[in-house]
Amino acid sequence: MRTPRPAVKDTLAQTEIRRASDESASALPALLVKAERVATIVAQGEHGRRRAGTGDSFWQYRRYQPGDPAQSIDWRQSGKTQATFVRENEWEAAQNIYLWADRSPSMNWHSDPKLPTKAERAAVITLALASLLVRGGERISRLGTGQRPARGRAVLSRMAAELTLEGVTGTGMPPVEQLRRHSQIAMVGDFLNPIDEIEPIVRFFAQQGNSGHIVQVCDPAEETLPFMGRTRFEGLEGEGATLIGRAEAVRGEYAALMNAHRDALTDLCRSNGWTFTVHRTDRPVESTLLTLHMLLSEMERT
Repeated sequence: MRTPRPAVKDTLAQTEIRRASDESASALPALLVKAERVATIVAQGEHGRRRAGTGDSFWQYRRYQPGDPAQSIDWRQSGKTQATFVRENEWEAAQNIYLWADRSPSMNWHSDPKLPTKAERAAVITLALASLLVRGGERISRLGTGQRPARGRAVLSRMAAELTLEGVTGTGMPPVEQLRRHSQIAMVGDFLNPIDEIEPIVRFFAQQGNSGHIVQVCDPAEETLPFMGRTRFEGLEGEGATLIGRAEAVRGEYAALMNAHRDALTDLCRSNGWTFTVHRTDRPVESTLLTLHMLLSEMERT
């Protein structure tokens, strides 16, 4: 399903994605500065991805429970009270996470100049998530590059440079490649392609034993079709133009098609053990980022 759009175009350059930011002491793209700010807000608002596991860093004391190994008892802490306490360390096993942001021409659009383009918002979500993962010691890579997942700020900076590179476009569909088993994948785009184009990609990765998360980024106008009267819609990927005499007359049918498409995406993800989330560009990034980060955490525990 490809949504008709009014003839309003934008580019990553017009949104000043590559403008140097005064808020950054380094020469990072402005978009990464924005993503880092979002990641910091989310990191401050949650307790992180820490949990008990096989690591060296102390996490917490808890009361002894039947079945706990005797060697886990902390006798010094237990000696301070009449209760018996177990010392838990923090889980330190890093996972491999692949990230993808849609850069197809249809993403370079917004219904209102006050709103970010879908491309900018997808990039911010992707980079903010990458920043959170790097802070958590995870290994990340951009899907489709063939690069092995790695830790550290260098991989984050490289990903930001790739996502803000001018003149680079995509097909609107994530690339298919052989990944390491039990990796996680986060894909951010508008996912308005027909379901029969999306399904083989999801199934391919799921059959490898990889879990995934799809975030559908949409402009509010793509949900509500608020246009009235004679409206000309222009495709941004060579679909041509369509003139509708009364846009409001097709609003109900359009909403039904959009809901059916999302239901199909939800079913596709659920049947493959994946998750599906919708993000609107007129809403805060932080809530979507927190949801996505928590989903990654939950998947890692299973």
